[in-house]
Amino acid sequence: MAINVCRRTFLAGAASLTVLPAGAAPASPVRLGLLPFGTVQWEMATASARGLDRAAGLSLSVQELAGTQATQVALLGGGVDIIASDWLWVARQRAAGIDLSFIPYSCAVGAIIVPPDSTIRTTADLAGKRIGVAGGPVDKGWLLLRAQTAQRHGIDLAEAANPIFAAPPLLSQQLQSGRLDAILTYWHYAARLEAAGMRQLAGVADLARDLGLATEVPTLGYVFRADWAARNQATLTAFTTMTRQAKEVLARDDDAWTAIRPLLGADDDTTARHLRDRFRQGIPQRWTEAERADAARLFALLAGLGGRDLVGDASAIPDGTFWPVSWG
Repeated sequence: MAINVCRRTFLAGAASLTVLPAGAAPASPVRLGLLPFGTVQWEMATASARGLDRAAGLSLSVQELAGTQATQVALLGGGVDIIASDWLWVARQRAAGIDLSFIPYSCAVGAIIVPPDSTIRTTADLAGKRIGVAGGPVDKGWLLLRAQTAQRHGIDLAEAANPIFAAPPLLSQQLQSGRLDAILTYWHYAARLEAAGMRQLAGVADLARDLGLATEVPTLGYVFRADWAARNQATLTAFTTMTRQAKEVLARDDDAWTAIRPLLGADDDTTARHLRDRFRQGIPQRWTEAERADAARLFALLAGLGGRDLVGDASAIPDGTFWPVSWG
């Protein structure tokens, strides 16, 4: 498998190696494995443009990889230090004896999108409909949608609807052409469809709340090997601080979004605004014991539906899955 698309070093981080004040320590290197057009690139570009990486004493290098599996292979093989993934994958790896850990990045997962004139008003109305699902039968959003409709309406959409599993770009095209009644897709694809006039029926976070979760649980995060973190505790702390500072900039400063506009892949201002607003909604506000307790409840729910295909040998979230950091 060819996984290396390209490798680049942020210019700001590279410059920091050549303009050090006398007696200053060299910047700590952090190798990131990211998707070329992933949303984490927005955060890293903002950190670099605002000098947050240099202020934290970091030198960030990004290895752009072809897909999620490629980033995971790079981390497990020692080619990078940090990737973006979800804590369910981390839990599965820990249960298999691979000590990875997670710090939160985003609560944004996905959403159910329908045409603007659709008669679908609640998830119960999805019965009998053609539903496109990004991912596969054990996609987290699909499992939560099945759980919500079963609990609230006594309907199992796996049997009562016609789910079609495919890649997000194809699903967006099929929805817009009228070949699907609804799609459950990743949040940035959903934002683009909303900008094009489609309607959000519900977000995946809404489904989780309807199932009894009291907090908003960050699903996506930065993932790293625990032994690397133990050797580089100061570097990881600096990285965590930097990412939160970058989020704060993106949360409040519209000019920051102008600066990263080329990375958004937005052809118009409406799409750019929707991407900005949905990204901001997904910024984690808290990461405390309450969120981690809800994560345990969410794990039990998803494991019950997805089984070993989703969580492997993990019967609960293994100790160490969440790196010890809190805020909020």
